[in-house]
Amino acid sequence: MVEQPRLPSLAAIGAFEAAARLGSFAAAARELGTTSASVSYHIRQLERQTGVPLFRRFAHRVVLTEAGREIAGTTIQAFDALRGSFMRAAAIDEGRLVLSALPTFGTSWLIPRLGRFRAAHPEIAIELDLSPEPRDLAAGHVDAAIRNGHGQWPGLRTAPLLPSIFLPLCPPALAGVDLESAPLLGRPDWWTRWFAALGRPVPQHFGIALADEHLDAAAAIAGHGITIGSPILFRAELEAGRLVPAHDLVVGDGRSFWLAWPSGRQGSRKIQAFRAWIEVEAEAERAASSDFIARSILCGQ
Repeated sequence: MVEQPRLPSLAAIGAFEAAARLGSFAAAARELGTTSASVSYHIRQLERQTGVPLFRRFAHRVVLTEAGREIAGTTIQAFDALRGSFMRAAAIDEGRLVLSALPTFGTSWLIPRLGRFRAAHPEIAIELDLSPEPRDLAAGHVDAAIRNGHGQWPGLRTAPLLPSIFLPLCPPALAGVDLESAPLLGRPDWWTRWFAALGRPVPQHFGIALADEHLDAAAAIAGHGITIGSPILFRAELEAGRLVPAHDLVVGDGRSFWLAWPSGRQGSRKIQAFRAWIEVEAEAERAASSDFIARSILCGQ
């Protein structure tokens, strides 16, 4: 088997391609983000490896040799093809936004609105991953995420969306039922904060334990008890009369929902398009839920 000649280093080939295309070591250095001396070094290495002089060097300019012109044509064409491939890959990536969201936020608030984003940006397909666990945005499998917290995650940029507030919610048939005796649905930690804000210990008569708040809301609508949830995320259920507040007290834990994306992808057009859209949607939601937000009190117990 005949051994293939060893290909020169890509750094050297890249320096040669830029210098040949631009006609200058200095211009090649500016494009590559390096120095003229570095470009010259890599081309010297290429000439040594091939045994062929590629440039004639004069005091203030360089000129391709005949052999250099022959190699330059093929090399520039090859690099043009590579650039085109990467541009096509970038265009494909910009046409698909992979978004992670918390299950209740995604199910109750985001999904009903996504049609408006698709209408505004038909060129961007949405792939939505609903998970209670935060996805690793640095891994590259997910472009952006809706997270709940204080908006400070290493390596991520964030934009605030909606405050995290909650109050007891029940079906109309259970309105006026004593919270001290009714089956309680939903997160025990939220109930603990809510009763602490009320100045009472939390009762220990919890009903069905479910994985997510939107499931607790569905159980409450079915008449299985009183849940605790966000009047923002469940505003549609409140306006439709499927749920009603079981008490006037609204409590917040100081956290909010945020859009988060990797700092290194700040310039991504699809992420910026989604950010611009969801910030407008969130602003409209804050206005529609302003009464609940204004009444909320902070309780970190």
